[in-house]
Amino acid sequence: MITFFSAIILLILGYVVYGAFVEKVFGINEQAKTPATEKEDGVDYVPMDWKRIYLIQFLNIAGLGPIFGAVAGALWGPAAFLWIVFGCIFAGAVHDYFSGMLSIRHSGASISEIVGIYLGSGVKQVMRVFSVVLLILVGTVFMSGPAGLLSNLTGMGLQTWIGIIIVYYFLATILPVDKIIGKIYPLFGAALLIMAVGIAGGLIFKGYQIPEITFQNLHPRGLPIWPLLFITIACGAISGFHATQSPMMARCVTNEKYGRRVFYGTMIAEGIIALIWAAAAMTFFGGTEGLAAAGAPAVVVNTISTEVLGVVGGILAMLGVIACPITSGDTAFRSARLTIADSLGIEQKSIGKRLILAIPLFIIGFTLTRIDFTIIWRYFAWSNQTLAMMVLWAAAAYLSVNNKLHWIATVPATFMTAVSVTYILQAPEGFSLATNISYPIGLGVALAALVGFLLVGKSLPDKDKISA
Repeated sequence: MITFFSAIILLILGYVVYGAFVEKVFGINEQAKTPATEKEDGVDYVPMDWKRIYLIQFLNIAGLGPIFGAVAGALWGPAAFLWIVFGCIFAGAVHDYFSGMLSIRHSGASISEIVGIYLGSGVKQVMRVFSVVLLILVGTVFMSGPAGLLSNLTGMGLQTWIGIIIVYYFLATILPVDKIIGKIYPLFGAALLIMAVGIAGGLIFKGYQIPEITFQNLHPRGLPIWPLLFITIACGAISGFHATQSPMMARCVTNEKYGRRVFYGTMIAEGIIALIWAAAAMTFFGGTEGLAAAGAPAVVVNTISTEVLGVVGGILAMLGVIACPITSGDTAFRSARLTIADSLGIEQKSIGKRLILAIPLFIIGFTLTRIDFTIIWRYFAWSNQTLAMMVLWAAAAYLSVNNKLHWIATVPATFMTAVSVTYILQAPEGFSLATNISYPIGLGVALAALVGFLLVGKSLPDKDKISA
């Protein structure tokens, strides 16, 4: 229990202390106009209260990520606690803060455009394709999973449920952000928080013995911690998907002073949820062997929720397993629309222009639902962390060219470079190389990236401002 409570306290202190430090390094301007007021269009640029934005951003970035990822990561044992806490504070929350605040500074630009400003046009083109592919994969993953569960529960066909979910996604993608997303997301976001608090309370007051920290690898199949744990637990530690979501809320924030609450703060909240579910998964089944035998993450979540919280827990679990991924999938398609629009310079105030971009996206997404879910998920996991790596390097470049402390982004960027390169070299969906090859190459590439950045970082042109 000491480890669990200490981890919670560290995450909160991370927001209070390190979050304030990151904000100071960035240098907010409370008098500056934000895109929400400068470019208000009633569709994507819509001023909102920061508390409402907080809950929307929280659900945008969370969904099932900090639950399913944490449950899967718990198979390695309490070592997962370390990655969630320190990854969240020093990597994930920094990543989310800069992806949101740089969007605010650059008129609500999508993450691919921001990366291009600081890392060059070549990287921008890669990011445009990379981020849209990632968003379509996310939308597809979070379409197929809930549709399968609903089909099993109701007896209705899988394709029928996919069709229903696509209709909802389509409406959420083309309608003004405050019409559907702005109304239902705060409710689901609050439900996700309440569910996590209930699980934590149940573990504590029912006397479950949460394991204490150990550096031992407890994975039942002996899978290595490096780099698999750092890919498995993405949401809750660091996730590139968040960078595609933050610009949506950057277009709604009315003052830069709310940035730390909305972007850094929601990542910390997600880290706390991941910590709770990792603890529950390690504890409830008597260890990692029992967890491995318990079944898929959806089964684990349902079992824990029902046992710990009773009937109410079962209902909340169903809400989480079905509704939460849907509410990440719809914003994934919306972000894809905005990313393409920014890339091509297509205004999105008119419904016709939105439809031109949205319809092809959904045709592709529907086609991908016919591919094996596990294959899509594996590629999503790697591309997710690779995107996070590129965003952190862009944040480091921004800080460097503006003579600010770039190390707050450079260090996690280097670390994530090692993670992403090493993983794709040894993963079955990558090059399937042995660890004695993938480890040194991955670390070598990360070191080379760091040295290269330090050599050219100061010579980058000052791109703190871009023209409209």
